[in-house]
Parts: sequence; structure tokens; C-alpha cells
Amino acid sequence: MLKGKLATEIKTYVIITFGCILYSLAWVAFLIPAEITGGGISGVGATIFYATGIPVGYTYFGINCILLVLAWKILGASFGVKTIFSMSFMSFMLAFMQEFIKDPIIQDTFLATVLGGILGGVGLGIVFTQGGSTGGTDIIALIINKYRNISPGRIMMLCDVLIISSSWFVFQSLEKLVYGFVQMGVVAYAIDAVLNGAKQSTQIFIFSKRHEEIADYIVHQTNRGLTVLDGTGWYTKQDVKIIMTVVRKRETSSIFRMIKQLDPDAFISMGNVMGVYGQGFEKIKY
Repeated sequence: MLKGKLATEIKTYVIITFGCILYSLAWVAFLIPAEITGGGISGVGATIFYATGIPVGYTYFGINCILLVLAWKILGASFGVKTIFSMSFMSFMLAFMQEFIKDPIIQDTFLATVLGGILGGVGLGIVFTQGGSTGGTDIIALIINKYRNISPGRIMMLCDVLIISSSWFVFQSLEKLVYGFVQMGVVAYAIDAVLNGAKQSTQIFIFSKRHEEIADYIVHQTNRGLTVLDGTGWYTKQDVKIIMTVVRKRETSSIFRMIKQLDPDAFISMGNVMGVYGQGFEKIKY
């Protein structure tokens, strides 16, 4: 068991590391050469870099350290090893990459904004899927939320708007400002795509005379639970068995192939579900 837990933890930190590398690459290779200011503490670091030349990794680390100390003083909470690891490694990668990547990879500013937003959003999404956090504006949101009844999401969005708007004082350019907001939207979309893609599930109802064989396949081959319900077909007035199961979306294709082989006339209803909690799915966090 200890070996299994250790292997799981190592895998988690490897995935977080990969996500941090993608996020750092998005900034250093695409956004910073195009002089785009995005949201979060990375955006603050980028704005300071444009104005003073101080590498983003240094300001990113310094500001996050201050925020962590404030959070510890005010909230009395431990943000965990994953947050500290993500923040520290991200700071290192930002500083390290900025030493070697100095010239723009893509000359087109809009393309650099979109690609940087996608890569950064995917990187953050990967970190979030492993329970990690990069600190930053979410700490600010938790501190303000303690004293004011304002949702953390709204506070984070307001922080990002203020950070991006601050680039006006550096560039005096409406175009740069718009690109910053485009980047913010692309990042949000990419994060949602990664998180929803990793957790997307479907609920399936199967009406079939060969329900026993179908149920055995789902239980033994896909390792998913199910419930067999009793029903009555109102048109025929005959009793029917209904299989109800919830599976990951990627598992549906194999189930459909099996049903087609066993009972091509089976009636199937399938729909996406927003959240599934319990054994084999997500843990209840509320």
C-alpha cells in the first residue's frame, strides 16, 4: 500500500510539473515577447518586467511569498505542499526559460496571444486536475472573502481586470489592452475544457431483453456499477428491465459496441451529467 501511495504521489507531482512547464512556456515563448499582459500574478510580473526589466520569475516568486505569509497570518490556513511546490517550480521555470528564450517565436501578436492563452490555460488546468494551485489571486480572493461577502470567483476576475488594465500605464496602447483581455478569456476557456474533459461523465438508460448480459459486461469489463430498475412499457403493458449506469464519456463507445452485438434493437437514452460523486468518480468536497 505504501508503494502504491508513493507511486501515486510521484505521478501527481510529475503531472503538476508538466503543467507548470506548459504555463511557463506560454508566458516566456508567446506572451512576453508579444508584450501581452494577462491575468494573475504572472501578469503583474510581466507588467513589472515591461517597465523595469526585472525577470518575471523573481517578481512572481516574491509576490506569492508575500501572499502566502499574509494568508498564514490572516486565514491561519496551510495551503499545502502542492501549492508551495507549484509556485516555487513555476517561479524557477519562468526565470530559467527567460534566460534562453528572448526572441519572439511568432511575429503575429494575435496568434501569439491565442496560443499563449491556450497553452497557459491547459497548463493551469493540468495543475488543477491534480489538486494543485499556483497561489496568486486565489489567495487574495480568500482573504477578501473573509471580511466581505463577495464570491472568490468575482474577486479573482476583478483582480485580473485590474492587472490587465494596468498595462495601459506602461504601453499607452488600447490594442495591447484588448489583447490582454483576449488572453484572459482564452485561458479561462482552456482551463474549463481541461477540467471538464477530464471529469465529463454520461448517464445511460438501457432498455433491452438481454439486460443480464449487458449488465454483466458493464460490471466486469468496464468496472462500473449499475442499477437494474423495474418498469412497465405503457404501450405494450409488458414488464421491462431498465439498466441505469453512469460512466466516463470515453467509456461509452465500448459499451455501445457491445450493445450493438448483443441486442441491436435495444433502446438507449444517454445524457451528459455535470457532476458525479462517489466511488469511482469525484470525492464530495462541499
